[in-house]
Amino acid sequence: MSNPPSRRAILSLYHSTLRTSKSFSSYNFRNYFIRRTKDTFRTIQSESDPARIQSQYSEAQWKIRSLRWPELTVELVEADKLLPADNLLSCTGVSSHASSRSSLLEISTEDC
Repeated sequence: MSNPPSRRAILSLYHSTLRTSKSFSSYNFRNYFIRRTKDTFRTIQSESDPARIQSQYSEAQWKIRSLRWPELTVELVEADKLLPADNLLSCTGVSSHASSRSSLLEISTEDC
């Protein structure tokens, strides 16, 4: 079995997880992930068994990687709200009716 992570490694992971959590633009997502981050690392801090510390640390490493996916999804949804598909099609000179009927379209950007 591997050695438990050092205090420095745990603090580094905590700070990077907290930084990622704070980067959410949505208030609800941001506060939810900040709260979960703090709760997760409080349990690691209170643990005394090296094997449990190692497993919780590994789980926290996986969580930071998966934490970046909702951030990307939220950004895509917010971008979609800012630029509706109808405006995009009209800006490129493609009508919504023509785009569904033809696979080869000429796109003009004169109207943008």
